[in-house]
Amino acid sequence: MISFATSGTCSRVINFEIVDGKLHNVSFVGGCPGNLQAISRLVEGMDAKEAASRLQGIRCGARTTSCGDQFAKAILSNI
Repeated sequence: MISFATSGTCSRVINFEIVDGKLHNVSFVGGCPGNLQAISRLVEGMDAKEAASRLQGIRCGARTTSCGDQFAKAILSNI
């Protein structure tokens, strides 16, 4: 299990696994429960590089990052 401490978001930690290049068991600690559960379910079994590509650069309001963007950073630092 990989744990990634986020920065600049309401979520504090993202836990996930990468098995054979695919994302599994994604969960967020803190943040907006409904939206983050949706992200977790949508990326389950998805190619890690593809998910990172889709999530990278998303902003949350006036913030320069988002939970999705932080997840992309977490993925890219672990593939």
